[in-house]
Amino acid sequence: MNNLCADIGYKSINHEGEQLCGDHVDIVEQNENSTVIVLADGLGSGVKASILSTLTSKIISTMMASGLKLEDCVSTIAATLPICSQRGVAYSTFTIIHIKDNEYAEVIQYDNPNVIFIRDGEVSDYPKSEVYIGNKRILKSTIKLQEEDIFVVMSDGCPHAGIGIAYNFGWKWEDIADFMQTMASAGYSAKVLATMLVDQCNKEYAYKPGDDATACVIKIRKREPMNILFGPPRNPDDCNRMMSLFFAKEGKHIVCGGTTSSIVSNYLKKPIKASLNFSASGLPPTAEIEGVDLVTEGVITVNKVIEYAKDALDKNELYDEWSVNRDGASMICRLLFEEATDINFYVGRAVNPAHQNPDLPINFNIKMNLVEELSSCLTKMGKRIKVSYF
Repeated sequence: MNNLCADIGYKSINHEGEQLCGDHVDIVEQNENSTVIVLADGLGSGVKASILSTLTSKIISTMMASGLKLEDCVSTIAATLPICSQRGVAYSTFTIIHIKDNEYAEVIQYDNPNVIFIRDGEVSDYPKSEVYIGNKRILKSTIKLQEEDIFVVMSDGCPHAGIGIAYNFGWKWEDIADFMQTMASAGYSAKVLATMLVDQCNKEYAYKPGDDATACVIKIRKREPMNILFGPPRNPDDCNRMMSLFFAKEGKHIVCGGTTSSIVSNYLKKPIKASLNFSASGLPPTAEIEGVDLVTEGVITVNKVIEYAKDALDKNELYDEWSVNRDGASMICRLLFEEATDINFYVGRAVNPAHQNPDLPINFNIKMNLVEELSSCLTKMGKRIKVSYF
């Protein structure tokens, strides 16, 4: 087994005036190393399109992750999708990327724009074979994966961008491919690449999209472990055991909390070098301990990280803040969201009297809630999470 994994990110914009998106992305993990990603585009826009695309993506991803054949998936969709009363058809296009054992990608395409494949920083062609299932022409490809391979999957709202505004016939596939090749060379994460593409489409539509537009990016990368220590153990006698387990782990090490930092300082026999550089965000400053990659304050900083995480999973509008700022929360975000693939939490259960103030919000009172909430967000980002309590 290789040491590769898939970084997956996607973003959508709705047709102007519609509350629901007619595109839908579904991701199902078959096992630790195999994943099915489906982007479905329902006929039209609005509620009907949303139902069509959601059903299509859910059915395909669930059935394929269960090991069923593509033919069975397509026939099930044909028998399941509701018929459009206006057009008399049940119609949803789809693209499937099936990552197998992090070694191969099976690419299956039906009527969506062709998947853009970037290897070694260049847009590359890949072999496609045609199969017909129930009169549907489907393209199939199998690609052996390499580190830094990038797949860009999109609905037809992307190449339709700018029709009658910036372009006569929309933003051509070749131009989108060139755009993504340029962006990919900068080393951005999958989520950021998908956001950049959809934001550019929105711009081409003059911010009044004439169609739903969705981009899903899959980036193949090496696994990167990360370790975060948050809070002292309930039993002070467990300090050395907690520290030895934490620092024995491969990867970078993040320490959150004042008391926790003191314990680390004593364990490593290295002084804490406090910083007086307060950020514009008002977050507490960071510190330095030799042997630790990042030292921050605890509850306030982690609460801000969760705020950024929720936005990153949604519209990703705060990316411009945490991607460049030097406060503790922003630096944690860059490490966890962009660098890490496997994150180990070491969480102390000791009660901090300062967090029991009834005037503080409830999520400040209970540190465990913060860990659970952040773990949940990171899991939705596709990270492998392990939490150890002390």
